[in-house]
Amino acid sequence: MKSLPIQPLGTQPAIGRRLRDLRQQRRLTMEQVAEFTGLTKGFLSRVERDLTSPSVASLVALCQVLGVPPGEVLDSAETALVRLEDAPRVSLGGEGITEQLVTPPGQRELRIIRAVVAPGGSGEADLYTMDCSVESLHVIEGPFVLVMQDGDLDLRSGDTVTFPGTEPHSWRNPGAQAAVVLWILAGHRAR
Repeated sequence: MKSLPIQPLGTQPAIGRRLRDLRQQRRLTMEQVAEFTGLTKGFLSRVERDLTSPSVASLVALCQVLGVPPGEVLDSAETALVRLEDAPRVSLGGEGITEQLVTPPGQRELRIIRAVVAPGGSGEADLYTMDCSVESLHVIEGPFVLVMQDGDLDLRSGDTVTFPGTEPHSWRNPGAQAAVVLWILAGHRAR
């Protein structure tokens, strides 16, 4: 089974903005939250502007007042832009392939890998599986063959195939031009 290395996020999660949004959705003033939590308005202001991080005890108190579990605040998805020229290169094996992770490196529930496969490029001879619940392959350009246990799937530009992450597979580019594909890996396998 192959998996991408888990990389820590380079930045702290912006929980202050999430806390501010929750406070405003509940139509609470900063003064009210300060009174209910026993925290100062100045401290709350710095937290909401992501200038300081709350302690665990402060975060729990804020979440109790706002009526949300702390995990919800910590796990909220962020909008993230990954430009292709900044996307990190990854290598999951094979020959004649250049792969880039085009989703944020810390994102674990959905990972998208953009691959450019040279003519004649191929995966390993042995079929492999990926550490995900569901895998999808979308062909952007060129011919591409997905090698499965039950036979080969000949794909062309615009085709998408979706299969369980437990399904052994490999691949190859039979064409005379480079193929551009997206590998989409969703979820994690239960271990």
